[in-house]
Parts: sequence; C-alpha cells; structure tokens
Amino acid sequence: MQGSALASGAAVCARLGWAQDVSAVPLRLTLDPHQRGNPIPADFTGLSYETAQLADPDFFSATNTELVGFVRRLGRSGVLRIGGNTSEYCTWSPETVRQADATPTEDVRNDAQANVIPQALAVGPDTGHGPAKARKITPQAVRNLRGFIDTTEWKLIYGLNMGTESAETAAAEADYVMRTMGDKLIAFQLCNEPDLFYRNGLRKSDYNFAQFAQEWQHFYEVIRQKAPNAPFAGPDTAFNNEWLVPFAKQFKSEVAFLSQHYYAEGPPTDPSMTIERLLRPNPKLVQEFEGMAQTKAESNLPFRLAETNSCYQGGKAGVSDTFASALWGADLMYQLASAGGVGINFHGGGYGVYTPIAGTVASGFVARPIFYGMLLFAEAGAGHLIEARLEGQENAPLVTAYGVLSDADPAERMRAVVFNKHADRPVHVRIEGAEGAGWARALRLSAPRLDDTQDVTLGSNPVGASGGWDAARAEELPVHDGAASIGLPAGSAALVTFHFGGSK
Repeated sequence: MQGSALASGAAVCARLGWAQDVSAVPLRLTLDPHQRGNPIPADFTGLSYETAQLADPDFFSATNTELVGFVRRLGRSGVLRIGGNTSEYCTWSPETVRQADATPTEDVRNDAQANVIPQALAVGPDTGHGPAKARKITPQAVRNLRGFIDTTEWKLIYGLNMGTESAETAAAEADYVMRTMGDKLIAFQLCNEPDLFYRNGLRKSDYNFAQFAQEWQHFYEVIRQKAPNAPFAGPDTAFNNEWLVPFAKQFKSEVAFLSQHYYAEGPPTDPSMTIERLLRPNPKLVQEFEGMAQTKAESNLPFRLAETNSCYQGGKAGVSDTFASALWGADLMYQLASAGGVGINFHGGGYGVYTPIAGTVASGFVARPIFYGMLLFAEAGAGHLIEARLEGQENAPLVTAYGVLSDADPAERMRAVVFNKHADRPVHVRIEGAEGAGWARALRLSAPRLDDTQDVTLGSNPVGASGGWDAARAEELPVHDGAASIGLPAGSAALVTFHFGGSK
C-alpha cells in the first residue's frame, strides 16, 4: 500500500457514505498477540485450472505477461494447481509439435491432425456432466509452464490422468514434468475426484476406496520407478472424509500433503443456491474440517484445499460472479487457516462464472469479484493467526474477524481483518489489544451491493490491466490505549493495520 493517500478516517467515511450509522450493531474485537494460532504460510494462496488449458502452450507461458501480472498481484509466493475434471481425459503426447501455419482459434473444432497444437484455447471449469474432450499435452506446454512458474515465482501441483491413461504413460509424463520443473513442483496428483469417477463412467457405480487405493498404489509405484524422487499428494477427493481418513492412514509415508475439494453450493440449477445461503455458515465445511483435523492428528500431514469455489458445476450466475463471492472467498481462506490448513486453490479459467481471473491471451484478462477477496488476504500477508475474540456477535452472527501477526515490517506487525456479510446490518467494531500502537490504517473491500458484478474495489480502487492496483485511499484510524474503532456498512470488509512507531 505504498503511496496510498492517508486521510482522517472520519472524513473519509463521511465523504464515501461510511459515516457511523446510529443503527450499527456495536461489536468489540479483542486481539491477543500472546495467544498464537496456526501459521499462514507465504504460499497459502493458490489458483486451480483445468489440465485442458495446457493444450494451448501460450496460455501458461512467460510471454503471457498480462496473466503473470494478475498472478503476481496475489503474492510472490503461491501455488498453481493444474487438474480438474479434464485431467482424466487429457493425454500425454511427447511427439506432438506446433505447425508454423496453425491458425489460432477460440475453441478447437478439428483435431484431425494429431501434430497440430491448438492455440488461443480458453478452458473454463469443467461441469463434470460427462466425459470431457480429449486434449493433447506436449513437452512444449510443460516447458512454457516452467517459464510461467519462474516468472510468477509460484510453485506447481500437477495432475496426472489415472482415469483413462495407463500407469506407464502417466510415468512418462511425470518424468518429463519432474525433469522440467525441478523443485518448482511440490506434488503430483494422480486423479481428480476419484470418489465421483462413476458419474462420468470412468468406473463402475460400485467403485470403492479399496479399489481406488489399489490403483493409486500401482500408479505410484510405476511412476516412482521412472522418477524416483517424484513428490505426491492426494487423494484429491470431492468431499469424502470416508476416503480421506483411510487414505491418510494407508499412504502417509508416500505423500507430502493431503488434498481435498470443497464447494459451498450446488448445483447451480437449484433455486435455493443463493447469495444469502453462500454467506451463511456451512455445516459441510465444518464436517470437512473435522476430517482434516482427524487426518492431521493421525498422520501429521499438512492439508490443502486443492480445488474450491462457490458453486460446483462451473458456478452460478448472480451468485458466483458477485461481490458476495469476494467476502465469502476471503473469509474461507481465514477459516481454513484457523482450522490448520496450509493452502487453498480457487478453481477457474476462461470465462467461467466463478473464475478469479477471466479472459484469454487474445482478448486480455480482468479481475472478477472473488479476486478482490484474495487480494485482501494477500495484503494482510503471511504470518501467524492470533486470538481474536468477537463480542456482541449474537446481534450480528454473519460478522467474522481474525487477527494476524504479520511477517512483514515489524512496525506493521498486528492486523485485524473483519467481514460483515450481512445484507442489511451495519456494524461498528472497537478493536482492542494493540497496546503501543500509535495509529492504524484501514483498507476497505466494498461494492455498492452484494450482487454487484462490476463495481468492486479494494482501498477505493479497482484492479486494472495486468493486475495493476494500489490503494487510492487508506483511512487513518486514531488509536487510544491500544484500541481503534471502525464502522462497517452491510456487505463489506476491512483490513486494519496497526502501526508501532515510525512516521506516517
């Protein structure tokens, strides 16, 4: 937030319509830096794309500078995951080469010539309604992917095809990826949502964990023979603690971390899948965290949500593409960190309804609302969660708050993040526990309405081309006796950074 204009919090709030509302629910947030919780790793943030996107070698490439800019805006450390439903249909094609006269298209209509690599292919999230179109993944795509990873300074989770490929073919692909990516690769995933293989006809309806575990072990052994140091993660199930727990027990010595998926809502055709439902606490998430806690206790393995978003089967218009998704997504990141998770990958791609970054190489890219929630998390930064006690929440149950001791500048070490997910209830939060702070700065995440799809800002500024962003306005909050106060309108969030010493 360097270069941000600082102004009186009261003056800014009044000018922007954020003056304290007499009807605002009073809340008290007490931070205790001596009570540390789970760490937030520097590479906690991640994105997830369909494997089929690799059929366009120019998409994940250092030359795609616009996409590189958006990714880097979310942090200089992060994890890109390549997988999704299409990973079970894409094939490794080591002999395929690009033809010099290949014609760029927005979608591939003719795969008659096996040696033509399609260009300008935009792949959105696969709906999982049936078999995906088979795409060819080439060495060039993997080499370009390494360039993309190097330029963004992120790392990689790479999905292999256990659904329709042989273990020997997967091993050949893994060997090339391993040699190309080196230590940039943190894990291979052998499949995508194997507990739902039966839905696409990949396995029979009675396919169970025992059968899956036998297949997984076979692929693992064949790949390790070809690439002895290949790292793995799994089981990458859709939502199934009945598979997660035994997988952790059986394969805890073979995997670097455990992975599973989470979608808050779905299917999108269900009229009850609404913004209101998205922003309410979800019992399904509680159950998933219970499985995560059990596996962590029994196996001591880290846990990552390797694929997540608001509504499965590609998202729901009017919900997944709205400002509500920004509040939901950022809050989910803190919920996961609080529960002990080490990272998250928001699924997307192309012009998918819920994708954080929308667009193509040819037409350019834009930030969707959920990107702003991820950006808020990035601005708060890595560090340690600290105890954050919120009082008065019975009158505002959709308000959540978190405290962070940042790994950044020691003078800005303490931060509070507060989400007001109520559609019609402003709140006023007094934040205590910052003894020794001279002043504080607030960065607001806001939009005119929860269902707004366009006018989202962080620090009163939108994200521009190539991920360009800087806070146009950061509010100065006075601190007295270690406490600062901030008003939050309905449907908004704020990052409050306390400053200890130094000039403004």
